[in-house]
Amino acid sequence: MLLAAPSPLSHPFGCSDSPIAMSQHCPDHSPEIGRINRIIGQLDGVKRMIDEGRYCPDILTQLKAVHSAVRAVEQRMLETHMRACVVEAMAGGDEAEIEAKIEELSRLFKRG
Repeated sequence: MLLAAPSPLSHPFGCSDSPIAMSQHCPDHSPEIGRINRIIGQLDGVKRMIDEGRYCPDILTQLKAVHSAVRAVEQRMLETHMRACVVEAMAGGDEAEIEAKIEELSRLFKRG
């Protein structure tokens, strides 16, 4: 599948593989599943358009819509992470945990 979710063990910031995150409760991202399913539907539509030999700008317009939808999911997940995980780390006052969250966010933004 084109948008298969990465294994929690392979994700660099996943709750399952981070020593700090293992001790924390991970926020619920299940509301994003419906949005992701819609994105998958949009991508299926793009694939159909390509199979049908549709006009390039029409396909590109749909791809821009997919990109926008993915960015919106990304934004909501980042906000949830900051409001839950990062705030929890800051409130805990553990300098190592705070530094780990700063590094984590820094790596995320460097990936762009």
